[in-house]
Amino acid sequence: MARKTDAPSERTRLRRTHDRGHFDAASIHAVLDAMPLCHVGYQLDGAPVVTPTMQWREGDHVYWHGSSASRFLRAANACQACLTVTLWDGMVMARSGFHHSANYRSCMVFGEVEIVEDRGDKEARLKAMFDLWFPGRWDGLRAMNDQELKATTVLRLPLDETSVKIRTGPPVDDEEDYELPIWAGVVPLTVTTGLPINDPRNHDGLTAPDHAINFKAG
Repeated sequence: MARKTDAPSERTRLRRTHDRGHFDAASIHAVLDAMPLCHVGYQLDGAPVVTPTMQWREGDHVYWHGSSASRFLRAANACQACLTVTLWDGMVMARSGFHHSANYRSCMVFGEVEIVEDRGDKEARLKAMFDLWFPGRWDGLRAMNDQELKATTVLRLPLDETSVKIRTGPPVDDEEDYELPIWAGVVPLTVTTGLPINDPRNHDGLTAPDHAINFKAG
């Protein structure tokens, strides 16, 4: 994987605000591991399509899954795609409209999609997803049956062609605008998780496990 300052490809090279770019494994992993929600862009029947889904990372690959009946997933193998993850950290309010911005962490992964075909590998990847998000839950669930496994497609992209952009801090105004009596600053934005809500059909006496109470994103 590329070093912090080395774009691994022309598609990942930053054309502007180069100081916001990161290409090292630590920066890439930090963004992917912080937010399960992603969007995957691809072409379907010659038209652009972007779909939201959930992703997880194992080593130097990012994975996602969906229904085997999906039109895209059926045709995705060996197709080019772009997977993105974004965390929105704040609204940056400047002294001019031009310099308003946002604080964010974003990751873009380009590459050729590979479908995980092997049954054992597929089940292992799904277990890894649960172990990442809800540690210990998989082993306490009803085992996945053949029909469920058949109905689920698992896909992956290597992290060979990946970039991260990060903006932090206050607004950056034109020097003369700092003399203007206009409020400027940052409105922070965070992802929060509430207390688990019990399924009304839970058996009496069941309480939320730690992996539900302690789930975090962002």
